[in-house]
Amino acid sequence: MADVTTKLAGQSFGNRLFYGTIRFIVIVICRVYLRLRIIDAHKIPKTGTFILAPSHRSTLDIPVAAATTRRRLMYMGKDSMWKIKPIGAFLTALGSFPVTRGSADLEALKRCIAVLDRGDPLVLFPEGTRHRGRIIEPLFDGAAFIAYKTGVPIIPVGIAGSEEIWPPGTKLPRARKCVAVVGDAIYPKNLNGARASRELMSEFTLELQTSLQSVFDQAFQLLD
Repeated sequence: MADVTTKLAGQSFGNRLFYGTIRFIVIVICRVYLRLRIIDAHKIPKTGTFILAPSHRSTLDIPVAAATTRRRLMYMGKDSMWKIKPIGAFLTALGSFPVTRGSADLEALKRCIAVLDRGDPLVLFPEGTRHRGRIIEPLFDGAAFIAYKTGVPIIPVGIAGSEEIWPPGTKLPRARKCVAVVGDAIYPKNLNGARASRELMSEFTLELQTSLQSVFDQAFQLLD
């Protein structure tokens, strides 16, 4: 795990200050230009670690997720983006960490666990990639696996409007309304040290999918 942890930079005061400054600028733009509304942000813990699990319809979902809490969030990114050192340093300061595309999923999972072990909240898009429409696609078990390994809760976030604001293939976002609804935290069962079975993780993933669909629907109701 030591090798994994060394690749998770960005703990210095300077990096955190930089993250806070960029976050403030992005959120002001989202609030003014996109009329972003965040519903039930109080459900996000002010202390402790957790996995934030948003719906994913646009690149815009990344800054919207950051707008839900003042806490510094960590994201995964393709390691190729770190090949140019200034860009890599910029991404690291913003809370991103590199994962090799095409590598075993275990590498990504270990880095996610390392983020939570050091006390930082993690953003994980459980659908895996961007999708279209109002139906939450079947989720990967990664979020459930990490939650059981670390004991942290998962907080679903439904984001409505991002697909219409910044669909794939467009260069700039459109000035339209966006709503994000934060759901209740869901917790892995206490197994008293026992290992979670595949069936148990699948059940937890299904519970997350149901919760995420619920807040996604609520967000669209407020958007329409």
